Amino acid sequence: MDRLTENKIVLIKRKTRLEDLITRYNTIAQAKFYIEHLGSDFSDYITEDEQYKKVVSEAHSELESLGRVQVVDREYVSNFIFGDNDIVVVVGQDGLVANTLKYLTNQLLIGVNPDPARWDGVLLPFKVADLKLVIQDVFKMRRQVKEVSMAKAILNDGQTIYAVNDLFIGQRTHVSSRYHIQLGDRHEYQSSSGVIVSTGLGSTGWLKSILAGATNIVNRISDKKIKMQQERKLEWNIDYLYFSVREPFPSRTSKADIVFGKVTKGCPLKILSQMPESGVIFSDGIESDYLQFNSGIEATIMLAEKRGHLVV
Repeated sequence: MDRLTENKIVLIKRKTRLEDLITRYNTIAQAKFYIEHLGSDFSDYITEDEQYKKVVSEAHSELESLGRVQVVDREYVSNFIFGDNDIVVVVGQDGLVANTLKYLTNQLLIGVNPDPARWDGVLLPFKVADLKLVIQDVFKMRRQVKEVSMAKAILNDGQTIYAVNDLFIGQRTHVSSRYHIQLGDRHEYQSSSGVIVSTGLGSTGWLKSILAGATNIVNRISDKKIKMQQERKLEWNIDYLYFSVREPFPSRTSKADIVFGKVTKGCPLKILSQMPESGVIFSDGIESDYLQFNSGIEATIMLAEKRGHLVV
């Protein structure tokens, strides 16, 4: 049978919870003992592992009939060189889609939900049985493609990091983050638990939880119920970012006036580190993929020049 394309189809997969446990405890028997000792159901780990591997195998078989398939584990995505015409298929969860999307340029990404009964999968609209039809539709340009805005942090030493959901700027540990923040003409020194910068896609995640907490605090301490102005649902392709400062602490040397706002193309957010050590910038909750952000390093946070492309 002739293949549909000679371009690569890159299949992205991840380790299951069971595989992570075996890596940690060396054998499945030791992993089982640990989980059951805590009173949890080890059979759920087995079931999830079997289902995920079954779907990955089925996806590989389906894709092999359509093109050249290369399987890449999550841990190697950051160093993998994607071809301009590659099609990327991710067997989820949502976090794996986001973590893959930020390393792409114009490649199309197709998210596959390995277990709809277990995962909601906002970014996983397809099942493995849909793949053959979806891939053919993509090549015939019959599928809608949704653009996803990204955030970008550029350091004054030339390093760059992208985010599909959000950026965290602050201390690796639970001590105060110290820095100078500037948005337009406004600037001040701050001490806080760090700064979150969110995209439209990420606005329903970390940022939403911060705003929900702030709203409830205001409502409880105010005689008159105050409704915080916030957009409940943002489009994924908006041309701005939101930032929020976590737990800002006003003191003689730090202020707490610039704590929330928009980052636009004409008004980037600038943060200058005053942390001698353990300062970091990481994206999309992946703490192991970070840039050092220690004293003297300035980060310019802006809307990224590239966008993700999700097949829907």
